[in-house]
Amino acid sequence: DGPFIFRRHHRQGLRSHILEVLHRRDVDCEKTGTVIDGIRWYPKAEPAHVFRIFRTRLKTLESALREIDRVKIVERFLAPHFLARSNEFIVDYDGPAGRELLLCGFQCYERGEIVDPWSLLDQRTFAHSLFDALRASLRDPAMTRERWTTRVGRKAAAFIDRVREMILQTGYVPDLAGIGNLVITASGDIKLVDINNISRVCFDAQVALDDRGYPVGDKSIEALYLLEEKLAGRAVSKADPIYSPIFDPQRQKAVRALETRFYREKKHLDGYPSLQK
Repeated sequence: DGPFIFRRHHRQGLRSHILEVLHRRDVDCEKTGTVIDGIRWYPKAEPAHVFRIFRTRLKTLESALREIDRVKIVERFLAPHFLARSNEFIVDYDGPAGRELLLCGFQCYERGEIVDPWSLLDQRTFAHSLFDALRASLRDPAMTRERWTTRVGRKAAAFIDRVREMILQTGYVPDLAGIGNLVITASGDIKLVDINNISRVCFDAQVALDDRGYPVGDKSIEALYLLEEKLAGRAVSKADPIYSPIFDPQRQKAVRALETRFYREKKHLDGYPSLQK
């Protein structure tokens, strides 16, 4: 009977159940419609927030707090301009298997277009395609493609600099590889929306995997490189200390093999880049 309705989001992550938090009045309008200039419209209800339930079952309070600590690292470097802010909390869940701890997040909803770092488009075409998709949401009707592209390049550069600083100072990197983990708003801001997979940057001889068996550290660094090229429009050197390890031929071969194994073993791949890209 409250003012909000929880509804399953159309995208589900491997690490989180995702629910939309909707105003009841918006859902009612979506169902019954509203008449504008004699025409009945059925506007889709837009979330006010997003509610995430971490899929991993946490055995101890300490393990849950460690997960939250990693989120706090990302917040320190990316909030408030480059992050969909989330309030993390732990609940005691009494389920079929008995009582257990669940990690949840109540997150701001960021309206925008998905930024796919694996797109084969060049920098100019990539930015223009995002502009066309967001044109109806622009507050400034006089905004041109060129002005918007310049703004996006500047803000993307600031986002990349923050991520690079986080890598160098803490050794952690957020998951930039997953499709849908980054969105761009009509104002040109880059927002990280998936904060449930934060991994250590590790360039040891053995490629590090996340809890699902994906080489997310290496792939996130590769995604950062592509974003620096395609959104920031920078001339990036493969000899850069952050990027050079992932371009080692032997390491690339090992990462490719691990990706292939991951895709063979996993049935639910929503949110991961295609091997063809």
